[in-house]
Amino acid sequence: MKFLNLLKKEEIFPISLILILTFSRLIPHPPNFTPIIAIAIMSGYFFRNIYLSLFVMLFSMLLADVFIGFYYNMIFVYLTLFLITFIFFNISNKINSKNLLICSLTGSLIFFIFSNFGVWFLGSLYEKSLTGLVECYILAIPFFLNTLLSTIFFSYSSFIFFNIFEKKLFKKIS
Repeated sequence: MKFLNLLKKEEIFPISLILILTFSRLIPHPPNFTPIIAIAIMSGYFFRNIYLSLFVMLFSMLLADVFIGFYYNMIFVYLTLFLITFIFFNISNKINSKNLLICSLTGSLIFFIFSNFGVWFLGSLYEKSLTGLVECYILAIPFFLNTLLSTIFFSYSSFIFFNIFEKKLFKKIS
């Protein structure tokens, strides 16, 4: 209960929304169709504190991964999500409904490039050569579509919910 006292009232709704999105990773879903990149993109929009944005990202990932299970390339996934969070935090004042599609594409591409590099670098599925790296990226392309679609879907959904409900709720609380 003390933790809730530390939060500003306008931070409670976004944190709740992020936790709901996090728990959506635990229900059956198509491969790579998760809200996690959208959370990385939108956390800077929701919070005006980079440390809170990074903490919420770390907490949401760890919370879901405790249930899903830990995996060998977690370090690449987490670092990539921190990078996405950092980048979009720095441009959060520019995020709007018109450019959220480009933000989603950019975040998904960053995730694709770095996380699949981690699969190649740490894994044993691909030869440790340029050919193996290219093969890793090519074979990951079908998963990219789900990553992109989920990022677009969850980014716009959270953007809409935040802008409709948070502003109405905040007016009532104030």
